[in-house]
Amino acid sequence: MKRFILLLALLTAFPPLATDMYLAATPHLVKIWDQPLSIINLTLTLFFVTYCISLLFYGPLSDRFGRKPPLIGGLLLFIVASILCAFAQSIWMLVAARVIQAMGAGAASAISLAMARDRLESGQREKVLSQISVIMALAPMVAPLIGSLIMEWLSWPWIFISQGIIGIVALAGVWLTPETHDGEKGTSISALFRSYGRILTNYRLVGLVFCNAVTSLPLFSFIAASSGIYISRFQMDESLFGLFFGANAFCFMMGSMICMRFGKKIGTFRMITAGYAGIGIGGIWMLATPFNGCWQLALPMGLITFSLGMSRPPSNNLVLEQVTTDAGTASSTMVFSYFIFGAMAMAVVSLDWADKITFIGLLACGSGLLSFTLWIFLKKYLRVP
Repeated sequence: MKRFILLLALLTAFPPLATDMYLAATPHLVKIWDQPLSIINLTLTLFFVTYCISLLFYGPLSDRFGRKPPLIGGLLLFIVASILCAFAQSIWMLVAARVIQAMGAGAASAISLAMARDRLESGQREKVLSQISVIMALAPMVAPLIGSLIMEWLSWPWIFISQGIIGIVALAGVWLTPETHDGEKGTSISALFRSYGRILTNYRLVGLVFCNAVTSLPLFSFIAASSGIYISRFQMDESLFGLFFGANAFCFMMGSMICMRFGKKIGTFRMITAGYAGIGIGGIWMLATPFNGCWQLALPMGLITFSLGMSRPPSNNLVLEQVTTDAGTASSTMVFSYFIFGAMAMAVVSLDWADKITFIGLLACGSGLLSFTLWIFLKKYLRVP
């Protein structure tokens, strides 16, 4: 079971490993290829867009053909694309290879939650998802550090070679893991649309997915705006910024650990209620803080990320509990919604706002209030573990 949990954690950590490891290389690529940062950042933007779109296909495919065939195919695609990235001779070759890499990475994220739904009972699944969240919280903290060390001692292609090695390790783990779902009849495009039709007409599931997606808004807006706020506005040096940024991942991890250790005593509904309320309270705190300094953002954001870490494992588990079939499609819908809402938040917060801390606070207030209100209505109708 421990090996299975580690495999799920590795699969769900593919997005931060594939993006955050690479951040340290972007200034170097700007220089060696004499391209503006906006062009270099296409390797991140198009990766993210392709990744989100690919999520929508892997879930239904895993419902039809079993979890392992599309997952193995996606991991092979990721490994080959990582090698192509390492040998890219121009920015456009790297952009194309990153798009292919994103197509493969989507399989890991979409199918891992469905595998947890197949193999684990609901009570055990919630605890396992909490353990995975703890491990996942380390990925955004460790990945940039690994990328920086590779840039210091080796060169940028080794970042992608390292990602390929991670893909090989995940592929070996999937290959040795028994199939968790034998597949179902119906492999046509129409069967795929029928699968999404069943998911999208399940109002309990859609409501929960929407609540989860909305709560991503303050987190992703913070990720996009944090460097500008801390470094440019408050004149914080890069190393101290790294500590402040990593503190949020630590708060997320602590929330997940509370869920893991005390989830059964507290109860699923209470943890989700407290988590959604905590996001809104964090937003109010951010807006009500009288001074204009780094702690105006850091302390309330700590509460927000702690609340997210506490509420996400039980809410994800509850989403999967609303289906008896189409678990892969449900998983894809959930992950896609979370990231697409996050992408919109990152785009909007990048606009020329007078005070981005106030904007993040408003997002936290609005998302916390909306998710909390909808949750209070929904929980009376949910299929419970």
